Amino acid sequence: MAVQQLTPQPDPTVSAWAAARDLPAGKTLAAGDFAAVRVPPAVLPGGSLEQTALAGKQLAVALRQGQLLSDSLLVGPGLLAGSPSGAGAVPLRMADPASVQLVSPGQLVNVVMTSGNGYEQAASSQVLASAVPVLWTSAQGGRAGQWLDAGDADGLMVVAADPDQARRLAGASTQGKLFFVLVGPGVG
Repeated sequence: MAVQQLTPQPDPTVSAWAAARDLPAGKTLAAGDFAAVRVPPAVLPGGSLEQTALAGKQLAVALRQGQLLSDSLLVGPGLLAGSPSGAGAVPLRMADPASVQLVSPGQLVNVVMTSGNGYEQAASSQVLASAVPVLWTSAQGGRAGQWLDAGDADGLMVVAADPDQARRLAGASTQGKLFFVLVGPGVG
């Protein structure tokens, strides 16, 4: 009886889902990729998902074994978590499809449009959006999914943009060639 009185009660825990092993960005989750774990309620991330909502979803970022899963780590609406109100996810097709291999989700980029051909039309460039975060790229293991054929995803990048930036970026690839410039935090 004394031992029972002196033994502290275990801290309360809740069920969560964690990566069962290291997983690469772009991986489509299957049942063996995540495992149930018990964690204190305070460490449960916002946007936690049920097991049925995980299978078949695509990771937007790489995960380490034991890292807790949430909607902000998956390709989908959760990618905009923490973005300012009114922000949108804007898909962009880069002029050089191979260039998207140089950028990863979370990096900040300036999106630049170059128009003209330098011969009959003078070439000019303008920054359409400054320091926008990359949400997804086709090079990070991204798959085309149900809307695009495999070749149609080449050179695609999705960025988070405020409404004004989104308006300038939407359809910009039909007006000129799009490029990006990697920038650091606090740089416009």
